[in-house]
Amino acid sequence: MDLGLLWFWIVAGLFVGYFVLDGFDFGVGMSLPFLGKDDVDRRVLINTIGPVWDLNETWVIVAGASLFAAFPEWYATMFSGFYLALLLILLALIARGVSFEYRHQRPEHAWKRRFDTMIVVGSAVPAFLWGVAFANVVRGVPLDAGHNLTGSLLDLLNPYALLGGLTTLVLFFTHGVVFVTLKTDGEMRARAHRLAIGAGVVTIVVAAAFLLWTTLAYGSIASALLSAAAAVALVGSFLANLRARSGVAFALMAVTIGVAVLSLFSSLVPDVMPASNDAANSLTIANASSSQYTLTVMSWTALVFLPLIVGYQAWTYWIFRKRITRASIPVEPVGAAPAGR
Repeated sequence: MDLGLLWFWIVAGLFVGYFVLDGFDFGVGMSLPFLGKDDVDRRVLINTIGPVWDLNETWVIVAGASLFAAFPEWYATMFSGFYLALLLILLALIARGVSFEYRHQRPEHAWKRRFDTMIVVGSAVPAFLWGVAFANVVRGVPLDAGHNLTGSLLDLLNPYALLGGLTTLVLFFTHGVVFVTLKTDGEMRARAHRLAIGAGVVTIVVAAAFLLWTTLAYGSIASALLSAAAAVALVGSFLANLRARSGVAFALMAVTIGVAVLSLFSSLVPDVMPASNDAANSLTIANASSSQYTLTVMSWTALVFLPLIVGYQAWTYWIFRKRITRASIPVEPVGAAPAGR
């Protein structure tokens, strides 16, 4: 068995898990200005993800650690070449996490509004920049013979990458709003349902443009088939939302994001980071992976621990599966933790 190829798809699967799970709580964070009419509404929204947002973020830690161990050359090139974008993502995630914990510490309206703004920004920035980063990986970046990125930040902000960032932004926003329809009731659910319909139209247009561009310019037969499957799932999610089938709509949005990520990874094979200036400088699965011994140890470790992680997270979602309403939000004393935490 080619362990390098196996770990390429394991890393892809970990990023699928991250984008599907953290994607919807990015969307919930971005929805605060649209769905949060008052402080109680905003607390309802925050409490829909209160028990799980930090657990969702562990997926990117596992994905990054797996990338570092399985493909050290890929990790070094991507994290050094995209360091500014990744630093902005890290700062945004820190600001977002701090805001969840601190917005309830004082009763003043201005205090809460500042942290609510940080939640919105801290959700939108990663949602956009992850798309920019992965679009650049698919498009290819200028690399020298030592696999170092030779371009500037402006090279990363090309039209294709910006469209990729806009795609993940609207996908995650719609994913989060659909999640709100699944987790709330009453007027909040009705508002989220209407917003999800409008956002769904925009998402279909933007995502279709990005997937078509990817398929025509950088795709393979496998990536084209996966892109088509993602498009079908996205339209299905929109139609399910029209019929107020929240569970089906959310599941199909998860399928859309997951299959779209797999289509991007499949368009790379056998590369992991194509060189746009000289194909000889490209990083491939073969020349970027660790030794067979390292990959073998990692494979046995993953076989033991990944099912435990998935099982624990599934149990957490089951425990906190009930809908949240305004009536379920208690009067919040100063210093109290958010409900569900």
